[in-house]
Amino acid sequence: MSFDQSVLDSAVGDRTPWLIDVVTVVTHSGGTVAAWIVSTVLTIALLLQDRRREAVLVAGAMLSGLAVMTTVKNLFERQRPPLPDRLVEISSFSFPSGHAMMTAILASVLVAVTLRVVLVGHVRIALVFLLVLYTLAVGLSRVYLAAHWMTDVLAGWAFGVLWAAFWILLTRTRPRRALTSSEI
Repeated sequence: MSFDQSVLDSAVGDRTPWLIDVVTVVTHSGGTVAAWIVSTVLTIALLLQDRRREAVLVAGAMLSGLAVMTTVKNLFERQRPPLPDRLVEISSFSFPSGHAMMTAILASVLVAVTLRVVLVGHVRIALVFLLVLYTLAVGLSRVYLAAHWMTDVLAGWAFGVLWAAFWILLTRTRPRRALTSSEI
């Protein structure tokens, strides 16, 4: 039995009606609409605070991440777990998990924004912890509902973190170099 099948069998075996309801709410919180609402509101808030670099980070990573995720899905064309195990109806391909990838991008860029903007140490730690926990919960919810195989979710997290890292590096503040006496 494959890794993906054994994880799916375990998730299906652990299902209870109340947990399915809770996990469905978690999965919807990491869906396209929720991610775009959060990233749009955050981008606007950052622009209003004259934090253009951070606004570009959030908007750029999310917009381009969606294009990358869609391209990768169409390249691999992996089928989703079979019915009746699958509790959600989805027509797109499975690899990588879009929920896992986009929440990993969003959480990663929010960590970067938090580290750049929030000065209070314990608030920074709490926000980072909650963002990591959130993206893990959304990804695992996709496996629990059999919307994805576990390797789809793992790939989504990996692609998401890497794509966010690219944007974080792209938008980082470069330290100013000191002028030499010949340049003065």
